[in-house]
Amino acid sequence: MSDRELILARIRGALGDVPSSEPDAWIAALDPDPAASYVRGLAVEPAGLIDLFTARCADYGAGITRCGDAPAEIAAAIGSACAKHSAKTLVAPATLESAWVPAELTLLLDEPPLAIEQLDACEGVITSCAAAIAATGTIVLDAGDGQGRRALTLVPDLHICVVRVPQLVVNLPDAMGAVAAATALRRPVTFISGPSATSDIELKRVSGVHGPRRLEIVLAGGAS
Repeated sequence: MSDRELILARIRGALGDVPSSEPDAWIAALDPDPAASYVRGLAVEPAGLIDLFTARCADYGAGITRCGDAPAEIAAAIGSACAKHSAKTLVAPATLESAWVPAELTLLLDEPPLAIEQLDACEGVITSCAAAIAATGTIVLDAGDGQGRRALTLVPDLHICVVRVPQLVVNLPDAMGAVAAATALRRPVTFISGPSATSDIELKRVSGVHGPRRLEIVLAGGAS
């Protein structure tokens, strides 16, 4: 029995006494405890979401560049982010919007999938995202168009991610709704809150432990 089969077997065993009438997902109308309900869809003006998201990203040490939503403006912002880190050779999923790529960059497409050694040799990766959570400054990836496989955002040292203002949501429950279709298809969902980092027992912060040490966000749309 594989580790996966063992874990799934334990889950099935733990759920063995759950009544068949119990719904698979939480439904607000059926929850008898109002204190357990999740806050969804708070009415926040776009400008408020932008300011909150920008502040949270800064708290994590992520760079953020504002620009318009036109492809040429996004390409210019990506170029600025690359120049900031002297990055000239980057990798991207084959489904990334080609008009976003600055002419001066050397871009490798992950089609067919590149070897880990090739990803490691690249100076960074460019992706889009599925959603972004303003309350926590978190980027959400669901392996959809423009995002690619998880290895793309785990191996290169620099991640440049394009977030469009309409993709901003208030909190985690809203983000889960945004990726519901992806989870139904069993696609992997990744939450990224700032550059990869951890702290040891002496609270010394170490970057790049399980992903890129540097995160640059291109926030496209709204007043820049």
